[in-house]
Amino acid sequence: MNDDTPAVTARPAAVPPPPPGALPSPPVFASSGPFVPPPTLTGMIAVNNVSKFYGSVVAVSDVSFAIDEGVTALLGPNGAGKSTLFRMLCGLTPASRGTLRVLGEDPRRNRDVRGSIGLVPQQDALFDHLTAIDFVTVAARTQGIDAADIDRVAHWALEQVDLHDVGTKPVGQFSKGMRQRVKVAAALVNDPRVLVLDEPLTGLDPVQRRRMIELFHRLGDEGRCVLVSSHVLDEVARLGSNVLVVAQGRLVASGDYRDLRGLMDDRPHRIRLGSSDPRRLATALVGRGLVSALTLHDGHVVVESLDVDALGRQLAPIAVDLGVRLDEVHPLDDDLESVFRYLVEGR
Repeated sequence: MNDDTPAVTARPAAVPPPPPGALPSPPVFASSGPFVPPPTLTGMIAVNNVSKFYGSVVAVSDVSFAIDEGVTALLGPNGAGKSTLFRMLCGLTPASRGTLRVLGEDPRRNRDVRGSIGLVPQQDALFDHLTAIDFVTVAARTQGIDAADIDRVAHWALEQVDLHDVGTKPVGQFSKGMRQRVKVAAALVNDPRVLVLDEPLTGLDPVQRRRMIELFHRLGDEGRCVLVSSHVLDEVARLGSNVLVVAQGRLVASGDYRDLRGLMDDRPHRIRLGSSDPRRLATALVGRGLVSALTLHDGHVVVESLDVDALGRQLAPIAVDLGVRLDEVHPLDDDLESVFRYLVEGR
């Protein structure tokens, strides 16, 4: 990996912390000297060793990360702790341990910072009797927008989510996708520097989803920190390359999801090869010791290799020497789904 490759970090399995009220563990000292805690992370959003307990239930366990402007996807299955983490970031519930900082301040204690955050909650709790423009107007008033600017801001927010032409329609008559979009509009009225969006793409059709992702990227390009959660792998792949992966309340990996495959180097890479003579090509690859297993299927050969770099260097010369036409070289497990299964499910 060269110096330009984005950093990828995997977290070892964390031991669940003791419940509140238990005595903290004594500091651990290595034989070479005293334990040195890791440096405090900083960024537009900075989370340092945060845990959240509900009685004996550990919802979030010792999570640390820092992000700045642009779009970051928070990926995890339902129940992984994503919504709890978002509630802490927005100051809606305190952390049991650790520190959270948004724009350098504690969102639980700093009202001005809370006013710089736009939240799209997962819950579908709207005032169904209000029109879209009225709903967004209420959001603008609660954010303290000047009365003279409220109407302009509300219409602008609806334009961002392509709902300006149905602003006079009650939100109770909206489809699921439209209700999601009006929640995003309401989160934009205060021109937030930080956007926290909990499963905002749920219920959107493919066209709406594409337009919404374009909006998120535009907001990120304008210098905002946009944190979007999802449990849908395809959504995260389209949201962008910067990914935080959570499971069972823990942060299990972070970085560019295309580079997260490097965390799986203890497992063979699977590659589908298409050629004019797959059997002959497969025999040669086995003979050179480049593959550990292979399967012939529908005119293709799927190979497994622990040294994909060596395979890549030698594949084309071998095909030339054999007089075999090479039609396809397609990695089968460099996709986000394979990485997610490995990190979260261990397979």
